[in-house]
Amino acid sequence: MTRAEAESILFEWTKTDTLRRHARSVELVMRELARRAGAAGAAPGTVDGELWGVCGLLHDADYEAFPDEHPRRTVALLRERGEVELAHAISAHYTKWGVPADTPMARALLACDELTGFVTACSRVHPEGIGGLTAASVVKKFKQKAFAAKVDRDEMRAGAEASGVPIDELAEVVIDVLRKHRDELGL
Repeated sequence: MTRAEAESILFEWTKTDTLRRHARSVELVMRELARRAGAAGAAPGTVDGELWGVCGLLHDADYEAFPDEHPRRTVALLRERGEVELAHAISAHYTKWGVPADTPMARALLACDELTGFVTACSRVHPEGIGGLTAASVVKKFKQKAFAAKVDRDEMRAGAEASGVPIDELAEVVIDVLRKHRDELGL
């Protein structure tokens, strides 16, 4: 699936700028995680930055239009198109669904989805926005249960554990990626 096809699906099902920006943010982080995985010597053929980016772009595509069916609509559409790897990663991006994040792409999506939303929330309250945000300030906010209370911290922990990268290091990656795209993302 091309990025243009994925974006078309996202825009058909997702009308709010907030969720579209989240999808774009996760896409960008997934591309960076793919780059890092490839640079770290991942098994040949396991890291495709374009595919990982499409995964990030589509992971919540059906959330707004079909909240009671999320992510089943996206997963079914991807399976119909023969995009089994994408379908699996998207079906595993929330541990409570019971689908194991047992591929590098699935682990990366699990690791960055909630965290990317949380970093975005942190940047919105930081006096300098994303430009002044640090991993230490994200970890501090992580410990404050009242801040961004809807963000599932257990999912953030599970994602970090699955990826084998501590939350503070993942937060640094997310911050760096979002900072590079702050104007596009409104940060």
